[in-house]
This record gives sequence, C-alpha cells and structure tokens, in this order.
Amino acid sequence: MIVHERKTFKNLTSKESRDGEFENCSFINCDFSNGVFITCKFTDCVLTNCNLALAKIGNCQLNDVTFKDCKLLGLNFCDCSDFLFTVKFEKCILDYSSFARKKMAKTNFMNSSLRNVDFTGSDLIKAVFANDDLTNAVFNKTTLKEADFSTARNYSIDPEKNNVKKARFSLYGVTGLLNKYDIRVE
Repeated sequence: MIVHERKTFKNLTSKESRDGEFENCSFINCDFSNGVFITCKFTDCVLTNCNLALAKIGNCQLNDVTFKDCKLLGLNFCDCSDFLFTVKFEKCILDYSSFARKKMAKTNFMNSSLRNVDFTGSDLIKAVFANDDLTNAVFNKTTLKEADFSTARNYSIDPEKNNVKKARFSLYGVTGLLNKYDIRVE
C-alpha cells in the first residue's frame, strides 16, 4: 500500500487507484471522471475543483473529506466504507448521486446541487442543507431529526415516511412537506 501524507496533487488525471492511502492531502483541478478507486483511504483531505463524475468508489474510506466546487455526478457513496464516514460539500454538483443507508449525522451540504440524489434510509440527524437545490431528491425512511432545511429549496419530503422531528424549514419551503396532498398554498 502506498501512503501519501501532506501532499498536494494538481491537475492530476487518474482512471484507477487501488489500496492507496491519502492523509492530509489536497487535490486541486484533478480529473477522476469515470475512474475506479477501490479500497482507497482518504483522511483529512480536501478536493477542490475536481471532477469525479461517474467514478467508482468501492469500499473507499472517506474520513473527514471536504469537497469544494467539485463535480460529483452519479457517485454511489453507499459503496464507501461506513467506518468513520464523514464528508462535507461546498458548491458541488452531486446530481444523481446516492447516499442510501449512509450514516451522515451533522453532514454539511452548502450551496450545492442535489438534484435526483437518493437519501433513502439515510441518517441525516443535524445535517445542514444550506442554499441547496434538492429538486427530485428522494427522502424515504430517512432520519432528518434536527436537520436544517431553512435555506434549501425544491425539496419534497413526506413527514409520514421520514423522521423530521425538530427539523427546520422556512415558511416558504413548507410547501415541500405538503406535495403529496396535491394542494395549492397561496
């Protein structure tokens, strides 16, 4: 196993990596689209302006990983190891990605596009969705206790199918909790 510590990787293109370990590393302007990353470990890493669209991240460990201005289209985060899984997203495009059944308490999604993202069965206790677009995002049997949707938009969440106890919503966004009733709020 190759271990990389405190390194900065710029303009890197890689289509496959196995068993690599990255600690306190930065990735800037890297293109990993359609790449395959198997059993890699990322700890305290920051990825900035990187493209991971449709990458395979099977059994990867993401421990305190921050994604900034990244394209993460179609990523299946449920394939990642659950051990120490902690991520943060700032100004990212996560459309068509899946976090199904992931434990993600206190995860921050900030100024990101989360269109068609699957959160089925996820634990999002105290998660923050700040200025995010959640068009067609799927929330089913999702734990959203104390989650903050006060600045999120375009979500549709059924309170009867999800645990939304003490979650925060804006008055404007409350209509996203009533969609299943096919009523008009004016």
